[in-house]
Amino acid sequence: MRKNITVRQLPNFINGKYVETSETFDVLYPVTGEVTAKAHKAGQAEVDAAVAAARAALHGPWGKLTQQDRAKMVRAIAEGVQKRFDDFLEAEVLDTGKPYSVASHVDIPRGASNFAAFADVLRENPTETFMLDTPDGSGALNYGVRRPRGVIGIISPWNLPLLLMTFKAGPALACGNTVVVKPSEVTPSTATLMGEVMNEVGVPEGVYNVVHGFGDTGQLLTSHPDIDGITFTGETLTGSIILKAIAPTLKGASMEMGGKNPGIVFEDADLDLTIKELGRSCFLNTGQVCLGTERVYVHESIFDQVRDRLKDYAENQLHYGYPDEDTTNFGPVVSDEHREKVLSYYKLAEEEGATVVTGGGAPAFEDERDGGSWVEPTIWTGLTHDSRVATEEIFGPCTALIPFTDEDEVIKLANDTNYGLAATFFTTNASRVHRVAPQLEAGIVWVNSWFLRDLRTAFGGMKHSGIGREGGVHGLDFYTELSNVCVKY
Repeated sequence: MRKNITVRQLPNFINGKYVETSETFDVLYPVTGEVTAKAHKAGQAEVDAAVAAARAALHGPWGKLTQQDRAKMVRAIAEGVQKRFDDFLEAEVLDTGKPYSVASHVDIPRGASNFAAFADVLRENPTETFMLDTPDGSGALNYGVRRPRGVIGIISPWNLPLLLMTFKAGPALACGNTVVVKPSEVTPSTATLMGEVMNEVGVPEGVYNVVHGFGDTGQLLTSHPDIDGITFTGETLTGSIILKAIAPTLKGASMEMGGKNPGIVFEDADLDLTIKELGRSCFLNTGQVCLGTERVYVHESIFDQVRDRLKDYAENQLHYGYPDEDTTNFGPVVSDEHREKVLSYYKLAEEEGATVVTGGGAPAFEDERDGGSWVEPTIWTGLTHDSRVATEEIFGPCTALIPFTDEDEVIKLANDTNYGLAATFFTTNASRVHRVAPQLEAGIVWVNSWFLRDLRTAFGGMKHSGIGREGGVHGLDFYTELSNVCVKY
C-alpha cells in the first residue's frame, strides 16, 4: 500500500552524538520519487571531528577492552540490530524501495549476523609460531601478534546498504579498530540508525562514526592523513579514484568493485534448478547485486528451452507492487539516475541488434508509482559476446543469453572480461564440476546454486573487480597489522 511519508532528519553521527549541519540533501523513496529524509552533509570540519573521535577512541575505553569483552560487545550490537529489526527494515525500504520480502530475509538479518559472525574472528584464527635454531645453540621462538590497523574508513554502496556496511564494520570492530562510515548519499538511513544501537548497547564514544555526503565528502575521508585504511564496495571507476587518493598516504585498501558475471548452462543441467537459480541471479534486488549474472552462456542444444523458461520466470514469477504487499518481490531500482543508466543500456541493446525476449523498457502504473524509478526485467538474445551490453556492467535486472558449443569455448568466453568477481554454472556431471570451476577467473564460483555465502570464506574479486579478500580469517590481513615477536632463549 502507499506509504504516508514523514520527512526525517539524518544527521551525522560523531563521537556518540548526532551532529546537524547547515547544508542538507534530499533522500528519495524510489517507489514514488517522494522525499523521505533530509541528510546533513559533512564538510571538512565534520570529517576531521569524526576521524579525531575515532583516533581518540583507540586509546580510550575501547582500546583497553580485552579481546573477550570486545567480542561480547560486538555480539551485543548484533542483538541490538535484531531488537530494532522493524526500524531497520522500514529505513532500508524507504531508501531502496525494495520489497519487505527481500529486505526482511536478506538485508536486515545479514546486517545483524555480520556482527555476530565476526565477533570471535581473532580468537578462532590463531597466528603462526616457529622454532628457530640459533648459532649459539640456545634457540629462539617466533610468534605472531595481531593488533588493530587503527581508524578504518568505510565507503559503502547503495544496493545492500546495511548488509554491506556491516560486512565491513563487523570485522573492523571485532579486531579492535574504530570506524568512520561514509554511506551512499542515496541510502544513508540505516548507517545513521546504527548510531542509536551503538549507544544503546554501550559502545564507547568515537568507535563508530557516520559522515554523510557525496564524492567530495568521500574524498575528504580517503585522503585524510589520520585514516589508516579504506575499505570500499562500489563501481570500478570510483575504486580507481579512491586508490589514487590514498596513494600519497600509503593507506591500506580493501576494494570490492564491479563485475560482469557469467553464468553457464551445460547441456546436462537440471533445468528446473537452473531456471530457479538463474531467475534469482539475474533479477534479485532488481538486478542490483554485484554478484548478479548479466550474461548467460547456454549450450546450443538447450538454448530455446532455457530462453523460454527464463522468459516465463520473468513474466510470471516476478511481481511489481508496493514493498509491503505479500506478493511483491520486484521493486524499483534505487534512483532516477540509475534508472536512466539502465534504460540507456536497454536502448543500446536494440541498437546492437538484440532481440528483446521480454521487457526492454519501464512499466506504467497510472498512479504515484509512475514518479518512481521502475524498469522492467529484461532478457535479450542475438547479442554478440563482445557487444557493449554483454561486456559493460549495467547493474540492472537484465541478462543476455548467448549460445555456445563446447566446454573449452565457454570457459574462454566466461573469462574474456576485465572483471573477475563471480561466476555460476549448472551441470550434473561431477567430473565437469571439478574440471571447470578452477578454470574460471572469479573470486567466487557457484555450482548449481547462487548467492550462498558462508561468512568464513574469502570474498573479493580478480582483475578490475577488486583488490584483497574479506571474510573469516581472510579479512584479518586488512583489519589487523601482524607483528612477529622473536624471543631468544
